[in-house]
Amino acid sequence: MAGMFYPKEPGHLEQVLEMFFQPPQEELHPFGIIVPHAGYPYSGSVAARGYGTIDPGFSGTFIVIGPSHRGYRTCVSALPWETPLGIITNDEELSRALGIPVDEDAHQENENSLETQMPFIKYRFPRARITPILMGDQSPEEAGRLSDAILQAIRRTKREAIIVASSDFSHYIPQKKAEEIDAKAIEPILSLDTNEFYTRIRDLRVSACGVGPIAAMIQAASDLGARKGILLRYITSGDVTGDPEVVGYAAIAVI
Repeated sequence: MAGMFYPKEPGHLEQVLEMFFQPPQEELHPFGIIVPHAGYPYSGSVAARGYGTIDPGFSGTFIVIGPSHRGYRTCVSALPWETPLGIITNDEELSRALGIPVDEDAHQENENSLETQMPFIKYRFPRARITPILMGDQSPEEAGRLSDAILQAIRRTKREAIIVASSDFSHYIPQKKAEEIDAKAIEPILSLDTNEFYTRIRDLRVSACGVGPIAAMIQAASDLGARKGILLRYITSGDVTGDPEVVGYAAIAVI
């Protein structure tokens, strides 16, 4: 993905990320965030709004949940992650404490839902570790199981962790329609209502790709003490390109 979704050359990548994080944001100390995973020219500034609410000195673990675009089962990686800016250490104890399958082959496939998050983490939080999760089945039942696994693993390992749900929203529909239905899908996220979130995704036919990661994150965050979500920014690819058929991108902090 380096050289496609984001710059491969370290100096160029650092310049792009530095630009995204200007000006500084208010730190909200979230339990979790929702951020997009498209190419940086389209959604990088939105993702930075999510990461920008976290103290740059955070040295705990980011549990990064991305949807599997290639149909892999829900699985975790226990290996370090290499980025153009250096290697991110895997929190292997937490990764294995989840009790879900470890599948390194699945994680070695180019999966932008996870990979696009890693340069943000390495650049902004150089002392942090990661637990990367690919989510296959995105049903409410699977989201509940994954949420429980995350909660138990955090408690068992006593980790300071922030959960990242990687998701874009509506895909390739007219801009006005994308804005309207994405706004309705985001409303229950802000009240941490996963049942209503799934209902609206179904009834509105919202083509968000990370429904499961979003639901798993807000369920786990709620159990950890979160009370609400805050919409930080929403744009579409059409705001960047001018194209009439757009993809929606949102940054949301759950606090």
